[in-house]
Amino acid sequence: MKTSSWIIISLVCVSVLLGGIFYLGNRTNGQIQSGGHTRRYLLYVPDSYDPDQPGPLVISIHGFVQWPAHQQKLSGWNQLADEYGFLVVYPRGTGFPLRWYAGPPEEDLEKTQQEVEFFSDLIDHLSQAYSIDQDRIYVNGMSNGGGMTHLLACQLTDRIAAFGGVAGAYLYQGDYCQPQNTAPWIAFHGEDDPIVPYQGGSTRDRHSALQFPAVESWIAEWAEHDRCDPSPEKVKVTPEITRISYGDCDQDIEVILYRIAGAGHTWPGGGWLPVWLTGTTNREIDATALIWEFYQQYTLQE
Repeated sequence: MKTSSWIIISLVCVSVLLGGIFYLGNRTNGQIQSGGHTRRYLLYVPDSYDPDQPGPLVISIHGFVQWPAHQQKLSGWNQLADEYGFLVVYPRGTGFPLRWYAGPPEEDLEKTQQEVEFFSDLIDHLSQAYSIDQDRIYVNGMSNGGGMTHLLACQLTDRIAAFGGVAGAYLYQGDYCQPQNTAPWIAFHGEDDPIVPYQGGSTRDRHSALQFPAVESWIAEWAEHDRCDPSPEKVKVTPEITRISYGDCDQDIEVILYRIAGAGHTWPGGGWLPVWLTGTTNREIDATALIWEFYQQYTLQE
């Protein structure tokens, strides 16, 4: 994923600071071989996990220049895992800075396909060691990790039951995105996101070559793919938050977007991020809790 040198330098500095002070550094506790490379991940197995009872697996994907422990702390998935007894895995990207190759297919289609292969291999690997319900595997991600989630929704609906994106960089578009099944989606995006603009186009550094889709157009495309009613229901959750939901979809699924006025490139209700870089974090809702509530409605479709 390409970006401007200003954003790379800024995010590297912030990430180093956060890693040293808040997020326990760039640590992992597992690795696999995939596509001829060593790939790493951070796995959380709660005390409430029951090996005699197949349970859900949640895959939560970090953003550009972030890392597994950062995503763990930012999202707070471990607390819900403790309560409900499911496993959470935080995969690690590649390169420096760490990233996911989930951008426009013409950039590097081979690396894009290697990313999809890694997630499929990771599911296989964890399923050999833990009791995982293969019908209840879910994925979500932040920023570039949201873009990776989008890529998996395009190519891995035969293994993943539902999808969630937060401030997602949804750059994998066009004819390459041909999902095998319908894809239940829940997404969150701040209207004041300075890095992935809500209205689409380039990031705040106008020299960036990246062109993001308008978020509401992107979610409408998923609703169209899922054969939903094309007219969404729009409900004010709070004065700042609008829930845009598409219903009457195939397989009785739903496609949902939370539009958040005044919010930036952040995880609603999640961990701290620097306002000067990412904008304001909305704390009226908890994105992680809402994603989990959404997931619980869905099992893998035949």
